[in-house]
Amino acid sequence: MHHSVSLINTIAAGLGLALVFGFLATRLRLPALVGYLLAGVIIGPFTPGFVADAGIAAQLAEIGVMLLMFGVGLHFSLDDLLAVRRIALPGALVQMTVATLLGVGLASWWGWNLGGALVFGLALSVASTVVLLRALENLGILESFTGRIAIGWLVVEDLAMVLVLVLLPPLAGALGGQAEAAESNTPIWQTLGLTLLQVGGFVALMLVVGRRVFPWMLWQVARTNSRELFTLCVVAAAVSIAFASAALFGVSFALGAFFAGVVMRESEFSHRAAQESLPLRDAFAVLFFVSVGMLFDPSVLIERPLQVLAVVLVIVVGKSVAACALVLLFRYPLGTALTVSASLAQIGEFSFILAALGGSLGLLPREGQSLLLAGALISIASNPLWFSLIAPLQTWLHAHSSFARGLESRDDPLAELPMHTEARFLSRQVVLVGYGRVGRRIAAALVAHDIPFVVAEQNRAIVEKLRADGMAAVWGDAADPAVLIQAHIARARVLVIATADAINVRQMIEAARTLNPGIQTVIRSHNEDEARLLTQQDAVTVCLGEQELAQAMARTVLARALAEA
Repeated sequence: MHHSVSLINTIAAGLGLALVFGFLATRLRLPALVGYLLAGVIIGPFTPGFVADAGIAAQLAEIGVMLLMFGVGLHFSLDDLLAVRRIALPGALVQMTVATLLGVGLASWWGWNLGGALVFGLALSVASTVVLLRALENLGILESFTGRIAIGWLVVEDLAMVLVLVLLPPLAGALGGQAEAAESNTPIWQTLGLTLLQVGGFVALMLVVGRRVFPWMLWQVARTNSRELFTLCVVAAAVSIAFASAALFGVSFALGAFFAGVVMRESEFSHRAAQESLPLRDAFAVLFFVSVGMLFDPSVLIERPLQVLAVVLVIVVGKSVAACALVLLFRYPLGTALTVSASLAQIGEFSFILAALGGSLGLLPREGQSLLLAGALISIASNPLWFSLIAPLQTWLHAHSSFARGLESRDDPLAELPMHTEARFLSRQVVLVGYGRVGRRIAAALVAHDIPFVVAEQNRAIVEKLRADGMAAVWGDAADPAVLIQAHIARARVLVIATADAINVRQMIEAARTLNPGIQTVIRSHNEDEARLLTQQDAVTVCLGEQELAQAMARTVLARALAEA
């Protein structure tokens, strides 16, 4: 086959098969990512038939990595991470440590060296953000507090993996790899120090200069009103910064692209940048997963079934149990713990990136890559099942386990109002569920009109701060009648549900109606069908986001138009 068309053959075969298998996976209610990986297996060197050009596929995968990391940086929100930092930061670090140790233990038992075992363990410790976001969207809990915990947890994992990708090359020689550091007489501490200095210089340059230059550049291009130029500017910035970071600072393409996204987020056009670059990012991300699938040798399932099973158990059971225990240790509800556990019961893109880097440095053996890919395929394919089991498992545990019931009913000073709470907060008050962006504005309006209210919030840090500010607040999930009881819903006059947790809204209404049949309820919603169903109930007012925005804009337009008339 003529070399000049290898690129076309590789892209055509990769995207075509990814479409077919991705469609089949979706029809089977599996993540499309499973189909992309299987497409790579089909055109890989370990299966009969057409074999794609591995070299070209690797370069396409590198572009896919850059655009994936650019997307991660573009959506990285420090505010969202800080909101759940008390659980996400220590929880992610401890869970990663546990999973890494389990992976290192397995690999050492199999006779691997320390470097390969460490890379293997780290690859098992980090879950796929792509898979998680799709799962949370399907469940409708992406904007809920539990969803924010899960996302914050994975953001910490992603940041930790970025650091690992930076430090692994200079440490490869000491870990038994084939990096340049291994052939040099330079002490490892000097190599490591130089690497950190280079990374620090790059990060400082991006945060000081990049945060001003690139948003300004986006603004200038946006003024041309050319959609093509805007898209070109976004993609060119992502790829150019990634390349420059590697050429000038010795930083990986992945880290450069990540910070390109971070500084681009500072622009007022960040949302548009994400939307315009999304098709290209998706296309190259698919090629990345296809190229990863090409590295998978299916014979590992037959030759090493027990090792594959051990890997899957570490991913699905080891990580999940550790995460569940940590969330419960931080005194969060059982439902939150189970959701976070299901979120982490898979591995994905960062595992593949780390495995490829470990292989190129001579650290991770080829069978390690195949084992990781087998674990990824099985864990991603089974992940929807674990999410579907959360509700029945929680119900079963409550019915059959006194320990589980004890977890929900354990004494907590934040779960009930203090004894010295003023009487005006206990009768004819407003019960406000959720203290996010919407809840804070409602609370400010109530304070301005001197209307007493009690906040019910799942974020412990927020409840602690509200208590410190002298406001009445209880911690817990308002779908639990016990939380509404502590908010004195029986004597309240209005229940305001300002949280975006669409799944539990009906439970909250039913619990409130049981305790206070005549209570008025005001709800926020972004789903027209859901809003239509909720408004059919008595004493329920639904504020639909888009509708309220349109009405506010219409009032402003009419007022100005009539004033000039």
